[in-house]
Amino acid sequence: MPVLTEPPSMGDVLKYEVNPNYTREVTTLLIGTRYPVGSVLGRITASGKYKLATSGGTDGAQTATAVLLYPADATGIVVARGPSIVSRAGLAYDATVDDSAKINTKIGQLAAVGIIARDGV
Repeated sequence: MPVLTEPPSMGDVLKYEVNPNYTREVTTLLIGTRYPVGSVLGRITASGKYKLATSGGTDGAQTATAVLLYPADATGIVVARGPSIVSRAGLAYDATVDDSAKINTKIGQLAAVGIIARDGV
């Protein structure tokens, strides 16, 4: 019998939000990347576009401010504020966020906008 594999979905990432009309936004993403569900995003100050939040840089995207809810490559629906809870295991990071200290920094940045990442939810 063949094994069927389902890609991650919004339900794998978003576990609670107070009101979708308040917590979600439609955003413009930096073109050239396919963003998976659960991408931790930062906002580029100059353009207002979002990209994967990096661990360095000075364009504004080094600060995590949103989590992508559906796979996208140009525009996407994100949870941009809380109160909301996301699964820590469902989050996807930029390649520069490559150790637990950097991941914890991104988790803290999300918490600053009310997006709480929890284990085991």
